[in-house]
Amino acid sequence: MDTGILILRLLVGLLVAGHGVQKISSHLGGKGLAGGTEEFRADGFRGGALTALAAGCGQIGSGLLLAAGLLTPLAATGVSGVMTVALTVKWRHGLWVQNDGYEYPLVLIGTATALAATGPGAWSLDSALGLTPYPLWWAALALVAGLGSGLLARLVLHQQAPAASAAPHAAVGR
Repeated sequence: MDTGILILRLLVGLLVAGHGVQKISSHLGGKGLAGGTEEFRADGFRGGALTALAAGCGQIGSGLLLAAGLLTPLAATGVSGVMTVALTVKWRHGLWVQNDGYEYPLVLIGTATALAATGPGAWSLDSALGLTPYPLWWAALALVAGLGSGLLARLVLHQQAPAASAAPHAAVGR
């Protein structure tokens, strides 16, 4: 079981961190901070480079913590938070990833939460430091805090679509 958890932690954690690297640099096929900024603006977010930098660093940090199995509930919270923002952006496209849907962010949220629930396994820094086992309620707290922080970030940073200008009312019955 510990081998499976290690593989899952490394796969998910390093992929999440890699996406963060892409948002803020030209490494791993990224378009640099300017590209990350443009991506957020195209998705309707304000804040420019600071938003892209915060999201990228959040993904790098939480992804690396998850991969290392260090402070696993905190790592799961970070992954759930940034992936909740991604899920809200993709929500209008439906579930399936081939339609640019939210399937992938949902899988990452579920995986991070499952890792918080099972623990990082014996081959983790949490285990080496004697931090495990975490009580099961940490997984619920990680999920709620991650979803809440992601929804709050979306609410605060996403620009509202401009209201349609009211068309002049035609005189009725003239």
